[in-house]
Amino acid sequence: MTTIVAVRKNGIVTIAADTLTTFGNTRLHASQDGSHDKILHIGESYIGVCGSAAHHLVLASLLAKAPEVQLSSKAAIFETFRKLHPTLKEECFLNPKEDEDDPYESSQITALIANASGIYGIYSMREVFEYTQFWAIGSGHEFSLGAMHHAYPLYDNAADIARAGVEAGIAYDKNSAAPVTLYSVALSN
Repeated sequence: MTTIVAVRKNGIVTIAADTLTTFGNTRLHASQDGSHDKILHIGESYIGVCGSAAHHLVLASLLAKAPEVQLSSKAAIFETFRKLHPTLKEECFLNPKEDEDDPYESSQITALIANASGIYGIYSMREVFEYTQFWAIGSGHEFSLGAMHHAYPLYDNAADIARAGVEAGIAYDKNSAAPVTLYSVALSN
């Protein structure tokens, strides 16, 4: 899987991720992977995607072609991914099944979004959360959350906190590895 984090502090939003790709028991290190960056740059937003490696290609392709990609609020993100779901099924052959008791079809996507309006998480049922300080996703997320909880009051720089989060994931999660990619943007408010 992965470790992806986003941090909001002192007027800056930073998103960061590890760069290891895994499939089964095989690990593909960034030094051998021509496209190891797990963070997409779409318009004015950065999107860190975890899960299937196919998600990265699918989202990069579809969001680049979508004329109305809006990622600047919870409602806008929900609408963007709601409109994207039928396309994921029809054009990209998404298998929307998870649990039989799920109330909605799954988009099978977990992602963090960072932009000038803040940091957001999008999950498989198109749930959207806005985070006021920091959040993490992927197999290393628990380690990252602990590290960022500790680092947040100690550091003034969002990038330093994000790096601490990803480095904790790298240290303790077998499916995460260095180097770290990191992007920052100034908040608009």
